[in-house]
Amino acid sequence: RAGGVPGREEVRFQGVRLYLVERKMGRSRRSFLTQLARSKGFMVEDVLSDAVTHVVSEDCQASSLWTWLRGRDVKNLPAMHVLGISWFTDSMKEGKPVAVETRHLIEVCGNLGDLCPAWWPERISLTHLCDALEVLAESYEFKEIPGRCLAFRRASSVLKSLPWAVRCLRDTEGLPCLGEHSKAVMEEILQSGHSFEVEKTLSDEKYQTLKLFTSVFGVGPKTAEKWYRGGLRSFSDVLAAPGIHLNRMQQSGFLHYGDISRAVSKAEARALGNIIDEAVRAVTPDAVLALTGGFRRYRGKEFGHDVDFIVTTREPGKEEKLLTGIIERLKQQGLLLYCEYNASTFDMVKLPSHQFEAMDHFAKCFLIVRLEGGRVEGGLHGAEGDGRGWRAVRVDLVSPPMDRYAFALLGWTGSRQFERDLRRFARAERRMLLDNHTLYDKTKVLFQMRPSSNVLSPCTL
Repeated sequence: RAGGVPGREEVRFQGVRLYLVERKMGRSRRSFLTQLARSKGFMVEDVLSDAVTHVVSEDCQASSLWTWLRGRDVKNLPAMHVLGISWFTDSMKEGKPVAVETRHLIEVCGNLGDLCPAWWPERISLTHLCDALEVLAESYEFKEIPGRCLAFRRASSVLKSLPWAVRCLRDTEGLPCLGEHSKAVMEEILQSGHSFEVEKTLSDEKYQTLKLFTSVFGVGPKTAEKWYRGGLRSFSDVLAAPGIHLNRMQQSGFLHYGDISRAVSKAEARALGNIIDEAVRAVTPDAVLALTGGFRRYRGKEFGHDVDFIVTTREPGKEEKLLTGIIERLKQQGLLLYCEYNASTFDMVKLPSHQFEAMDHFAKCFLIVRLEGGRVEGGLHGAEGDGRGWRAVRVDLVSPPMDRYAFALLGWTGSRQFERDLRRFARAERRMLLDNHTLYDKTKVLFQMRPSSNVLSPCTL
């Protein structure tokens, strides 16, 4: 085993034996999912037998699936969980077998008869539809077709905001940002329970490989594409390839892959907030610290992939040395597993920027922090069987000047789609330019902050 990536031989969940049904799934996708599950410590059987506890299928047509299962002549079938792919996906995200819920089960109406007419609309949630659209968005992102990627992400964002369930396409009439392609995918799922295009994408070897590679901290789409073109298909291939030279970030990404690929809980985010706050106060007592990203109160996510903070001071210029002081403090405490620091390149003279840039110009650092279980209320969101008592968590810190704080806070709160639409609204509806640095009225003057009042002048957002 290399780079901290679990090997096939490491079985962590002895009471769970999976069998992945190849019907509708396809051989290559089944092979990929088998490898993924085994890398996370799951036991996957190649043959359906009485030892299997969980049957996972992408064929959600209950009647045909159960008929096929009964034809396997397995005596223990009534005791097995027969599950849709959503249970498998949830388990992979959590890094352990999640509890089986009703929504996971592939059940039948009556005695293995035909499906009830209302079965699919009752069982398909907005999450199913959004996940399907996100798969296609990600696929087009890998293909570097930004227009289609954005269209699917917007459609998914609209569905996530709905306060009602979508049982048929008529329920979406009048909603914005739902193009014909998105509607066609949704209608197919609502009618049959699956989308041929989504299934084809999920079973595509290139998509599977790029998704796997980009799940590593420090590996972007271009690097993943380069590795794929070089014939690499797995972590083992990458780590064994003589021509691959991983940078420090990628080395840390592989080393701590098991931890930082697992979701971070809200309790863990709060514990990290306490750690960062202690480090900040040790540097300067008058600092301003704010939790951003998905854990911010206005978004309220229960889980995330990392934890983001904005930290600054009320004294102009003092923020420039704040991050280096925090980094040194974390090093002294033995909590810093990885650090990349980017000094500020912010220059007020160069504003406004008429082309949006993915990253702002404030000082920032990308960290991997050691989080002890004793600091977390209710304990760590760790993998089952992990007795270390700590885990590695990704933490990002950004430090803008105080007069840029409001813009940075807005930009780092997210979500990505909300920020994109907000910038579009400012440009198209208000004739303004908005980014993480400032808000500029193209018909008037550059808006400045009043440091004492924290409001915009001459008018407010």
